[in-house]
Amino acid sequence: MNRNRQRIIAIGLLIAFGLWILFTVLPMGSGKGNKGKNKKLPTIVEPQFTKEASLAILDSNAVDTLKLLDIELAESIAEIQYGMMYRRSMAENMGMLFLMGEERRQSFYMKNTYVSLDIIYINDQMEIVSIQKNAVPLDETSLPSEGPASMVLEIKGGLSDEWGLQKGQKIRWERL
Repeated sequence: MNRNRQRIIAIGLLIAFGLWILFTVLPMGSGKGNKGKNKKLPTIVEPQFTKEASLAILDSNAVDTLKLLDIELAESIAEIQYGMMYRRSMAENMGMLFLMGEERRQSFYMKNTYVSLDIIYINDQMEIVSIQKNAVPLDETSLPSEGPASMVLEIKGGLSDEWGLQKGQKIRWERL
């Protein structure tokens, strides 16, 4: 019952988003007499980053902070589905943390995502389960976790290697 309700809410949000796109982004007009003159292409505005939390990536002893990131949260079904889509840039000190609601195997892909990402899967114990490195922009290939995860952290592609992140390391995060 709860799963069906979530699906109905997700479908409703997708329909509302589609209608919003239809009426605000796509060009209006009957087209009579225009025949190609003054036609405007739809413009997708890049979503702006909103700092909602701070996240610390900890050393192997879970004591010292190796990196501190500004985090945007994706919590609702719509936010999780939209994620980093249509963003064309990402600073090294920022990321997006997806709060998936339950610990299970997760899988992400890069549809409409223009920035290469490292996708870090994290379990309930705040431990890195696996890392999908340098995900290819716009690729719709499934990028699954190696084990159950309840959170997913997306950072700029290549940073997990640069920072030496490894499976088993811990994180700590705090909502602002």
